[in-house]
Amino acid sequence: MSSLVRPNLIVSVVLLAALTSCGGMKGGQATEEVPADSIANDSLYADSLQAADEKYPMPKAADELFDDFVFNFVANRKLQMERIQFPLPYEKNGKTLKISKADWRLEHFFMKQGYYTLLFDNEKHMEIVKDTLVNHATVEKIHFDTRTIEQYIFYRKHGAWIMTMVRNIPFSQDVNATFLTFYHQFVSDKAFQQKSLAESVKFVGPDPDDDFNLMEGIITPDTWEAFAPELPKKMIYNIIYGQPKHEGNSKIFVMRGIANGLELEMTFLRSNGHWKLVKLTT
Repeated sequence: MSSLVRPNLIVSVVLLAALTSCGGMKGGQATEEVPADSIANDSLYADSLQAADEKYPMPKAADELFDDFVFNFVANRKLQMERIQFPLPYEKNGKTLKISKADWRLEHFFMKQGYYTLLFDNEKHMEIVKDTLVNHATVEKIHFDTRTIEQYIFYRKHGAWIMTMVRNIPFSQDVNATFLTFYHQFVSDKAFQQKSLAESVKFVGPDPDDDFNLMEGIITPDTWEAFAPELPKKMIYNIIYGQPKHEGNSKIFVMRGIANGLELEMTFLRSNGHWKLVKLTT
């Protein structure tokens, strides 16, 4: 699988992971809560981003893959403003507002949390991130408290990725609707989590005795607590590459760090309407 981290942008990644700012639209539209100890001065953050812009302009080849583009999009203030189609339509509850360029606040997506999450249907589907023919992508900001999803929609036009719309939808309208409902209960309820394990969960992870090999084993429900990873509970991100398809009966939840080596995959299968964890890869 490809990573969003590119060698000539590692300094920008570290900078952005260390800083915290509010993303989204002004005027109470699609904004996020900012911790009390976050940076309050937007101009300071903008200055830091501008310095990164000047030192690391986006290479032309970055438009070939959406992963490469979106990494630059969140890190480069000038580029972001150029790659949004203003006035930007914002759909919510059947109504459409128009967001002007002056009202747009820089959107950093997952950069300020230092990791990102993805959902795939299967291992073969994971290869789509390397497909240069993908011309449509949607970044989803999934809120479990309100059971709503903000979808940032991008199209590649004349070889350049452009954000064309933001849409706010309820879980029920998302292609991963039932899995998202399951995931929230899985990470919030330990008893439910235990019941949602297969009789034996395959484990694949680094071999502590050999840095170049992986070890495989089996996790049983009685040993799960020793392996259970910490997973985000309030909000996750997802990127849909291409047009969304039906949900299916298998799902791979990927959690990947930005410039810190974190890598986690959890494979779930649905049988008789119930999702079960069948594989954990670290």
